[in-house]
Amino acid sequence: MNTLLAAFSALSDSTRFAIVEQLMEQGELPAGELIDGKGMSGAAISRHLKVLREAGLVQQRVQGTQRMYSVQPEGLRAIADWTISKRQFWESSLDRLSDLIERETSWPT
Repeated sequence: MNTLLAAFSALSDSTRFAIVEQLMEQGELPAGELIDGKGMSGAAISRHLKVLREAGLVQQRVQGTQRMYSVQPEGLRAIADWTISKRQFWESSLDRLSDLIERETSWPT
């Protein structure tokens, strides 16, 4: 459960969420490319990456003088597993909402 809470906490920040999305879409990237277009300093991005690493959402490897970052699938799997485990709740909630809407729209006015 701590892993899941750390992942949600890390992703609650819009910059960190955007970094993870960028890495998911583009694959492994050097830290410098994560800075491009975000208007942030290298130090700020580095702090965000540290939070993501500690939450187990990204991994880092050194390639020469660059730090390369990629998504850590196991960290995202915890979120996916939790979401799937709650599927029955969401489906039954949506079914109840649908029934309520149907009853309200069929009431005589």
